[in-house]
Amino acid sequence: MTVESALRGAAPHLLLDSLRTSLAQQYGASCADLLLIDYGFTSLRPVRPAQTPAGARHVPVDTGPVGRVLRTQQPYLFRDDGPTATVCLPVTVRGDRLGVLVVLLPPDRATPQTVESLGRVAETLGHALRVADRHTDLYRSTRRTRALTVAGEMQWDTLPGRACTGPAFDLHAYWEPAYTSGGHLLDWSVTEDELLLVVADGTGPGTPAALVSTLALNAIRNARRAGLDLVGQASLTDQALYGQYRGKSPLAALLLRLDLATGGIEVVDAGSPTLWRSRGTTTERIELDRQLPLGMFEDTVYDTQRLRLLPGDRLVFVACDPGDPPHGGENGSLDAPVARALALTGRPSCADAPGAVVRALRETPRDVPDAVLVVCLDWHGPEAGRSGAATDGDGGPPPPPSP
Repeated sequence: MTVESALRGAAPHLLLDSLRTSLAQQYGASCADLLLIDYGFTSLRPVRPAQTPAGARHVPVDTGPVGRVLRTQQPYLFRDDGPTATVCLPVTVRGDRLGVLVVLLPPDRATPQTVESLGRVAETLGHALRVADRHTDLYRSTRRTRALTVAGEMQWDTLPGRACTGPAFDLHAYWEPAYTSGGHLLDWSVTEDELLLVVADGTGPGTPAALVSTLALNAIRNARRAGLDLVGQASLTDQALYGQYRGKSPLAALLLRLDLATGGIEVVDAGSPTLWRSRGTTTERIELDRQLPLGMFEDTVYDTQRLRLLPGDRLVFVACDPGDPPHGGENGSLDAPVARALALTGRPSCADAPGAVVRALRETPRDVPDAVLVVCLDWHGPEAGRSGAATDGDGGPPPPPSP
């Protein structure tokens, strides 16, 4: 039986036990440890029980070979004069970085071919972890450096993750706070033809805000899976929020459809987060015609706007809690701090960009809200997408291509 087959057949809470047995039989591995990234994306935490001293410690993401593997997404092979060689491998699912697998091998088995083979094992492990999360709390509990609030638990259970990648695009997100909730909303769906994305400002801290975003998210998914277009998704969500809160808890959101064949974009801007575009050496805010937030009034009519991306373009979405605006400046606008943050961070990788922007915002001389969500979308172009299908998703029939 292959390692991959053993993982698929293992009980959810026994994935690591099954993996260790298979790695010992197939590769002569003496030890194997799995370190998972915590919710705050600050440290890698071992799934217990750990087998090696290296696997027993919490590892900061910005230090050591394990942290480097997570950041670079490249395997690391270390040989010393001892009886073993160490291989560190990224555990990632469609761009979402889950952690690092650390394997100790006999020196004669530590070849490039073995490292490549173990890379496929780590990829399979990532998919197995995603499935196992539905049946056990072991891995979610491992990822906590401290207790989550109830609102934080709700947010992590509803949001789809931190990243989604396809041949034609990369999408990564980062939000703070991680262990409570700012009420942010983020969701996506991908087919061979399109990427559907929704980003919404936070509605405040605590459980009431999490309830608002959870209702909105499920309304959007319901409309999307029923085959409704962006206007239909916005309208159904608007009705659901207004029906529940009668205009007392509106949600500022942006709904976007990216045509993966053309780079054309349709957008419904419902009083949404700010949208920035980097093209070449120029970074600018994209001015959209803002419409009413979702759930503010009954039977609001929404309309779409059109944009077009060129290969190499980057979109950055910045959402905050409008109930806690920054001090100073015209209308408390975040434009100046965001522009400064984007300028300071330059052009890091798509995976690193959201966190870099949040950190730069935190260092700005002006105050920024405590709750911030940053999403980065890199468009590689339709030619890149023709080499393979995008990641799994759902969605209705696409509208006509953007002009």
